[in-house]
Amino acid sequence: MMIVVTGGSGSGKSAYAESLVLEEGVERRCYIATMQPWDEECRKKIEKHRQMRAEKQFETIECYQDLHQIELPTDCVVLLECMSNLAANEYYRFFRHKSLREIKEQIKKGIQHLQKQAKTLIIVTNEVFSDGISYDGETRAYMELLGELNQELARDADRVTEVVYGIPIELKSVESAER
Repeated sequence: MMIVVTGGSGSGKSAYAESLVLEEGVERRCYIATMQPWDEECRKKIEKHRQMRAEKQFETIECYQDLHQIELPTDCVVLLECMSNLAANEYYRFFRHKSLREIKEQIKKGIQHLQKQAKTLIIVTNEVFSDGISYDGETRAYMELLGELNQELARDADRVTEVVYGIPIELKSVESAER
């Protein structure tokens, strides 16, 4: 099963995604952390998130790129936090050498690799394009990459939830798709 959780910055999407992992009730909980510690602010944010997960018995896997190289425990529940960081890491690593399509396909290959191994894969991502701001070429291309990835992930997911002000709004579920 694949679940996509989206929302704006500070919306509560991470806390909601973690609650979904805990609802699964399995022994193995893997947290794939994609945020690179670029500066002191990032390091503080990462440490805060680690402390929040410590009691929940997550096994943290730091992976900033190349998801297809991760080997997971059998039947684990995986929380990928977050697609936005992963897409940025891959985009800025390759944007001068690969097309957006090639970068997107590499990321999707990694997601498929995780899906094959995990009982449930929960992906957190940011909603983009709603701020109405015009960005420069590189930033705009990154946003297009993330927007396309989000659309494809949502299409392929069993469930999609947007979190707004801490309130989860179910946009897609297996039950609604069957109606």
